Amino acid sequence: MAKKISSAEKRHRKSEERRLRNKSTKSAVKTSVKKFVSFAQKNDPETEAALKEMIKKLDTAAGKGIITKNAAARKKSRMQRYYNTIKTAQ
Repeated sequence: MAKKISSAEKRHRKSEERRLRNKSTKSAVKTSVKKFVSFAQKNDPETEAALKEMIKKLDTAAGKGIITKNAAARKKSRMQRYYNTIKTAQ
């Protein structure tokens, strides 16, 4: 018969809370990336604002440790290069 260990139960509860919190932040990052790409493809004037919002979300996620700082930097760099190629093509 297995014993109930309260510390293990608490650890499970806390990890579940963190997982849900991290999931919502990751989802917000992905949504902001998709929003930026869709604006960029349409040559929408709000593209620059969407880029700034996306960078802010990536920095927040990296600061909280949800994604690594290198992953955030890599995504920001790629999106900035994409924005620059679209801007020069106009």
